[in-house]
Amino acid sequence: MLFACSRKVLGWLGLTLLLLVGLPSRAQTVDSEPADWPTILPQRFRQYQQQHLPEKLYLHLDRPAYLSGETMWFKVYAADGTTARPLSLSRVAYVEVLDDARQPLLQAKVALQGGTGHGSFQLPVSLRSGGYTVRAYTSWMQNFGADYYFHCPVTIVSTLQGLPVFSARDTASYDVHFFPEGGQLVAGIPSRVGFKITDRTGRSTAATGTVLDARGRAVAEFRTLRFGLGSFDFTPTATGSYRAVVRLPSGRQISASFPAVRPAGYVLRLAAAGPAGLLLYVRGAGLPAQNLYLLGHARQQLICSQQARLSDGQAEFLIPARSLADGVSHFTVFDQQGRPVAERLHFRPPTHLLQLGALADQARYGARTKVSLRLSATDSVARPAVADLSVAVYRLDSLSADTEASIAASFWLTSDLKGAVENPDYYLQGAGNEVAAATDNLMLTHGWSRFTWADVLAAHSPTFTYLPELYGPLVRGRVTNRATGAPAPDVMVYLASAGRPLRLTNSVSAADGRLQFEMNDFYGPHDLVAQTNTTLDSTYQIELLSNYSSRFAAGQPVSRLFRPHEHSRDDLTQHHIGVQVQNSYNRRYNTVYSLPPIDSTDFFGAPDERYHLDDYTRFPSLEEVLREYVPGVKVRLRKDGFHFTVLDNPHRTIFDDPPLVLLDGVPVFELNKLMAFDVLKIRTLDVLDRRYFQGRMMYNGIVSLRTYKGNLNGFDLDPRALVEEYEGLQVQREFYAPRYETATQRQSPLPDRRYLLYWNPSVPTGPNGQAPALDFYTADQPGIYRIVVQGLSATGAAGSYSTTFEVAPSL
Repeated sequence: MLFACSRKVLGWLGLTLLLLVGLPSRAQTVDSEPADWPTILPQRFRQYQQQHLPEKLYLHLDRPAYLSGETMWFKVYAADGTTARPLSLSRVAYVEVLDDARQPLLQAKVALQGGTGHGSFQLPVSLRSGGYTVRAYTSWMQNFGADYYFHCPVTIVSTLQGLPVFSARDTASYDVHFFPEGGQLVAGIPSRVGFKITDRTGRSTAATGTVLDARGRAVAEFRTLRFGLGSFDFTPTATGSYRAVVRLPSGRQISASFPAVRPAGYVLRLAAAGPAGLLLYVRGAGLPAQNLYLLGHARQQLICSQQARLSDGQAEFLIPARSLADGVSHFTVFDQQGRPVAERLHFRPPTHLLQLGALADQARYGARTKVSLRLSATDSVARPAVADLSVAVYRLDSLSADTEASIAASFWLTSDLKGAVENPDYYLQGAGNEVAAATDNLMLTHGWSRFTWADVLAAHSPTFTYLPELYGPLVRGRVTNRATGAPAPDVMVYLASAGRPLRLTNSVSAADGRLQFEMNDFYGPHDLVAQTNTTLDSTYQIELLSNYSSRFAAGQPVSRLFRPHEHSRDDLTQHHIGVQVQNSYNRRYNTVYSLPPIDSTDFFGAPDERYHLDDYTRFPSLEEVLREYVPGVKVRLRKDGFHFTVLDNPHRTIFDDPPLVLLDGVPVFELNKLMAFDVLKIRTLDVLDRRYFQGRMMYNGIVSLRTYKGNLNGFDLDPRALVEEYEGLQVQREFYAPRYETATQRQSPLPDRRYLLYWNPSVPTGPNGQAPALDFYTADQPGIYRIVVQGLSATGAAGSYSTTFEVAPSL
């Protein structure tokens, strides 16, 4: 059941609905509040947190790399950004494959149920070799910026088009960035400076470097620790201007700009205080003595609120160990006017991870041999865990050697940081001085807040452009004045989909002309018809808008450049042969789709009267049909043409106003045109002889005609109606893998060159933590095969597991 997993969501939705209808806020603005910042800051933050439910997505891809022509399979996990528990807020996830120019090449609307969903993309053979990005988001997530979307780089190789030529130019340029701790360098105050070095492809590189003053004298030395990141201590002077010289492993030197030095400001230094927790030192220059305020939050939960006195340019905050939270924490310092002046991030590896296991019945198999796989899940103290898992089994080669970030690394680390993080699972190890130092470097160089403090402190009711899609995709549109192009407010627009079942909804345009239509259980392509009642007003023009986001993450590399020299040509050749063989012999199995069970009832439910016209004498006109054997509909011919009225059966009278008239689910307002339509094309006629309420509309009965073809069958719609093909939720492709249960099957001459042996996006574990046994068969390809399992428990524990087995060459 929707929202069954979280009462928090229900409470949040109630609050949000009040906000959306525009109730005035009782809170005052910052300027009118007394300067009681120890009270105001946490109060405003909690208010903001209650109004902005964070939602996160993670995609488990079946592999990190593909050849064009293969199928990309994926599982979507949706979680509460605060607790990491499965979140049933959205029923639709938008998944896209972007090229290196940020252009979407493949798009899909994926149905979510209970916080999960799955789908696939058939990669066109026309795709060129290169780095691509898979990104995913929901309608609700679009309110908070593209940096909050899920991003995952993938490699796609086109062996049909030939490999691209790799030149030295591809790594000729480097990006070097410096990040002072707390956000700024202040003259005379010792500072820690983080730095990040990447090449043009977004990959890190090891390097050393020197900071030089205006006279060219070395004032600091630095070197990378891991993944192109590092930090060093540095004390700038009041008149200093600096630059950096970076030395690469090749011996090449590059010059990089250095942050400007301010004469006044704040500098932070975060340090461990042993079992007590953390110490945050604040140093200031050119500032009066004043009270400073510290607010700490993690995943939009308040974890600490303190006050300290800045005296002689110094203050410090002790953050108790009991206040520290798993994941990324933000510590923001405010001055006496309540302005944020410095911020520092801290990461604590999550302690309550899901422990997964994948046990194959053998370590080594022959070709076309059955593999029995058992998956298990326990919590952090080895108790059985109920979890939802996904599993992929694929052949390892030089193309697929990389691994994607785990679900735990995504939910607890990368989703709360700006920019790409290389090998994020490294930071979840949580042990060793080097890991701790590397983690601190990551926090120095990837600082970011998903909100602005001005929005938090303003304390006004938020307005959300994108509503959560609670039941299915929201079709968005806009209505304008046909003559002037100006937005047309308060206009009733009908949206229909011809066919079965009948789907009709309506929307009244907002002040800016925007429309939103709710279409439930809306799968596959449909021809949508959007129109107004042209008998009342024909001056409007309608357009449908894309649900896909046109915004992109700032500063985050969209993809990694493909490097052909890193992949064995023999591996690519063998993989190419495998793809061609599979597409040739198994194409009919790869195009089997499974439509989920949906309600086939028409939108108005069961009719009160139904007529199969073939059961009656077929009269030559619709007028005669209605007059002869449809007593619930009265036909009147007046000067301006035909009019219908319907019997109000519950009240034993006739409605004064006309009913809603439909042809294959599409409203028809010009009855003269309908009455001239060939009645022999009409198969059934339904009548609803009572009022029906839909949105803001009340229909005085419904007369619904259905043609044999169900697609209007040549009926001429009003030329002002908008007819547009619309892709609904993705119909799920069924994963196919051959079975070799008999000797005849094992001896089949058909080659089996599968690289992906098994994919299952939905593997539940029971109360005992065990999943039902999974069976699949090896292919003809010898080699090492990787098993990758990702999962999320009902309590918000995320986990992953990877292991391998071998398929031996045939003798």
